[in-house]
Amino acid sequence: MKKYFGSLSFSRQALMIGVPVMLQSLIQSLVSLVDNFMVAGLGDVKMSGVSVAGQILFVFMVLSNAICAAGGIYMTQFSGAKNKAGMRQALRFKLYLTEAFIAVYLLVCFVFPRQILHLMVIGNAESEAILDAAEEYMRLMGFMGLPFCVSVVLATSMREIGQVQVPLVISVIGTLVNTGLNWVLIYGNLGAPRLEVRGAAYATLIARFVEMALYIFFVLRYPQPFLEKHGEKLPTDWKLFGSILRRGWLMLFSEVLWVVSETVTTAVYNGRGGADVVSGMSAGWAIVNLLFVSFGGINTATSVIIGKTLGKGHLDEARKQKTWMLSLAVVFGLFMTLTGALVTMLTPLVFGHLSLVAQKICRDLVLLVSLYMPLWVYSNVQFSVARAGGDTVMGAVVDGCVTLLVVIPGILLLAQLTNWGPVLMYGVLKLTDFVKIVTAHLWLKKENWLKNLTVCAT
Repeated sequence: MKKYFGSLSFSRQALMIGVPVMLQSLIQSLVSLVDNFMVAGLGDVKMSGVSVAGQILFVFMVLSNAICAAGGIYMTQFSGAKNKAGMRQALRFKLYLTEAFIAVYLLVCFVFPRQILHLMVIGNAESEAILDAAEEYMRLMGFMGLPFCVSVVLATSMREIGQVQVPLVISVIGTLVNTGLNWVLIYGNLGAPRLEVRGAAYATLIARFVEMALYIFFVLRYPQPFLEKHGEKLPTDWKLFGSILRRGWLMLFSEVLWVVSETVTTAVYNGRGGADVVSGMSAGWAIVNLLFVSFGGINTATSVIIGKTLGKGHLDEARKQKTWMLSLAVVFGLFMTLTGALVTMLTPLVFGHLSLVAQKICRDLVLLVSLYMPLWVYSNVQFSVARAGGDTVMGAVVDGCVTLLVVIPGILLLAQLTNWGPVLMYGVLKLTDFVKIVTAHLWLKKENWLKNLTVCAT
């Protein structure tokens, strides 16, 4: 048993890192659920508008996190090697790339919002009404770019060095601010004007600025090892920057393909009916995100534990830790399946304002995702192991190729050749994940990930 799961102290270490991250993700997902709950009271069309805009914002968030994950590979290993200069270079990489990415985000939100959003509702019977609500929401959310990027750069850096409690606390505060302002601004409580969709946007924006201010205050009050000291002038190590970019661009490529496939499939689903389909799928994802909190926790635990071990040069220990984390993933995935079956009861409680068709779509999606959870938790750990050692090629080849060659063409074919509903289409497409797991298993056996990058970088 110890061969496959390690000692109790190892499991405890994984939980100490993973649980706070899961709680932070859970809080963020609850914010999304509360947002959807409150906006659902405005009806299918306005909820659909927020959902469509949210999908575009989701692309921005995923890619921002991917940039930070690329720098995080080195941040974690330099932390294990106690190399502060290397940690500061990794942080600089994150800052440079996220700054460039904000420019693209602002262009989408302020210059071409309706044109981009239109791609998400092609064929929908109520597309114009949905676009009106979506554009109103998205133009306001354009102001979220800066505070979100500052927060995600600092939060991921803290987690990568094992400091997971502070991001959790800040997320709790941001959640309380967001939820309270939603109640006040969407429906006009406490004498405030009834702003509906704009109220949801304002609540989120204010919460994001509060989070950014708290992160900045904390790192100024308690200096972090990845931040330069006052007056210190550390020149950019462009050679290291290039090394991070060479490994990181493959991760970005893989994430871009994945998020494009998710966006394309969402657009196809949105065209399978009216606002009830869009709102039903959006409601389902709001609940499903409560299950997906497991990914962030187990990914962070895997990356931090194995990354630090590799950074110390303990390669044999890292090899054992890989087996232990994969075994824990199986157990945890089964637990999430049971949890998913139970949370379906939230559908009529949270989304009773939606049509019966939308509620059924929501419930079916949650049940389907619950069945896939063991597969996805295991797959996430596989990719986290590879990335901890800087092997970003595996993600690009295994995940990227299946997405590009199978998933995207598959959803387009199903849309043309069948009249299946969105949940059935999604379930069939995700069978391709079995191919990913088998391929990733064979790839990990080659042990291309078993590297101490701090030695390679010096």
